[in-house]
Amino acid sequence: MSEPILNIELADSVATLTMNRPEKRNAMCDELLEAIDGFFSKPPEGVKAVVLTGTAGHFCSGLDLSEHVARDAEGTMRHSRGWHQVMERIQFGGLPVVSAMFGAVIGGGLELAAATHVRVAEPSAFFQLPEGRRGIFVGGGASVRVGRILGADRMTEMMLTGRKYDASE
Repeated sequence: MSEPILNIELADSVATLTMNRPEKRNAMCDELLEAIDGFFSKPPEGVKAVVLTGTAGHFCSGLDLSEHVARDAEGTMRHSRGWHQVMERIQFGGLPVVSAMFGAVIGGGLELAAATHVRVAEPSAFFQLPEGRRGIFVGGGASVRVGRILGADRMTEMMLTGRKYDASE
């Protein structure tokens, strides 16, 4: 039997959600996004706080590019709205959510972290919005959420250049 794509551990009133795709640096596939959405749509009774983290040295390396397919304008908008729906459930769902970040916090992983209320990065964490280098636009809310955290200028630079920042920066 294979491991779940999202491990959920409950300790007292805290749920720890661990993204579990080590072979993909916890890249966000549709199945993982649906699992996260499922948790935040109906959290277990008694949960008062959530810690969101990754496994095997990485928080989340963003969109799983092996699932990224060419979509028409309507399909692209629908896919992006799905990401926004999940991020809004996290941000406005009523539970405080902490991102415990390490390793890759890239693209959609940074968008995911930006939707949480507290972000804690260990020294191995690095942050990047590489979508511009791939000819795609940030679709999960980075242009708004990351901009609010870092400022519009830094976020724009990240989007346009794909520059990587380490935890100390």
